[in-house]
Amino acid sequence: MSSVARIFARRLHASARRNVLSQFNMPAMSPTMSEGGIASWKKKEGESFSAGDVLLEIETDKATIDVEAQDDGIMAKIIAQDGAKNVKIGTIIAIVGEEGDDLSGAAEMAAKASSETPKETVKEPEPPKTESEPSKDTSPPLSEPKQSKPEIPVGDRIFASPLAKKIALERGIPLSKVKGSGPEGRILREDVEKYKPSTEAAPSNAASQPPAAQLPDYVDTPISNMRRTIGSRLTQSKQELPHYYVTVDINMDKVLKLREVFNKTLSEKDKSAKLSVNDFIVKAVACALSDVPEANSAWLGEVIRTYKKADISVAVATPTGLITPIVKDAGSKGLATISAETKALAKKARDGKLAPSEYQGGTFTISNLGMFGVSHFTAIINPPQSCILAVGSTEPKFVPAPEEERGFKVVQNMQVTLSSDHRTVDGAIAARWLSAFKGYLENPLTFML
Repeated sequence: MSSVARIFARRLHASARRNVLSQFNMPAMSPTMSEGGIASWKKKEGESFSAGDVLLEIETDKATIDVEAQDDGIMAKIIAQDGAKNVKIGTIIAIVGEEGDDLSGAAEMAAKASSETPKETVKEPEPPKTESEPSKDTSPPLSEPKQSKPEIPVGDRIFASPLAKKIALERGIPLSKVKGSGPEGRILREDVEKYKPSTEAAPSNAASQPPAAQLPDYVDTPISNMRRTIGSRLTQSKQELPHYYVTVDINMDKVLKLREVFNKTLSEKDKSAKLSVNDFIVKAVACALSDVPEANSAWLGEVIRTYKKADISVAVATPTGLITPIVKDAGSKGLATISAETKALAKKARDGKLAPSEYQGGTFTISNLGMFGVSHFTAIINPPQSCILAVGSTEPKFVPAPEEERGFKVVQNMQVTLSSDHRTVDGAIAARWLSAFKGYLENPLTFML
């Protein structure tokens, strides 16, 4: 082989061994997602993958979502390990490569990526120096009487966390005698819990003072991404949206009788198929929104958007918080279809397997606490929607009945409350919508027309 050929071969070999590794960043799984958690990696370091393979599971504020590979490659280095929380969107979480790539540089890339990631650090305060503190030379200090820790002068502000103040108050601990370990001497909960009273002689009236209260047993549960998002959005909704509430009573006698007939027919075909009262409510909501479309709207700042279809968000309680999967275009669907979809969505919600498209973008929300025996409540609007319907339990109620010999009768009554955004839905509109909704439930055969 000629010298030119050998040089070309070496260059070709070096080119084949060049490092073309790439960074894998934390993806945004929804438009509102700002951070997430790493539930688990499905591919190990050094393991190859193909397009469509699940690389990892990401915990969003609402669900756990699979992230699939877009191309073939190799998992070179994992940076954010299983269980990592509050990972910002765009943060480098892994290094990936292709078949034939030199993976030796993956560790160096990962270390560089980790060092470039901003970390919030809290500087520990240096202990205060007193005149009695020995100098750096080795000569013994002069003998001086032992000095007690100087107390904070009366009137000086004491910096302590709210929880530290609460515990100190419950236990009767003077915060002026507690040394803080937080930033700039701030007193934390741990400082109060570790505080031990001085063994110096107590005042003569100490015997008459009541013992410090003992803090009751408690458990601290870390706030999940989902719970943090719920808290943030509902606080914003309650503070920024001008809520008002309208309540009506609905006679559910005909719904309950029709439900009984339908369920008897359905059970002959499929014993697991049963309609719930909530299925009738979803259908009636969609029909009422068709009659009064102003309630099927959203405040978008410069415009009010009125939707042509009723995509009904149904609130579902999960172990990590409330989520609202959507029955899309509910007005075009029958009761059996609504029932099947609602059950399937509720199961996915509790399992944390909802896709973003299944819980984002609803036009109207239903929150039903009737199954818990709650007769009446008000709900907070889910922005940018204009309305949310709070549904109570169905209970027997005496109502006037002039046609009856006794002058009254007992009906199965359900109370519902509509929370509305006054910027988009005026009181008259809310009243019209509730009247339409009440009419459909009190005459449910109109669903079939």
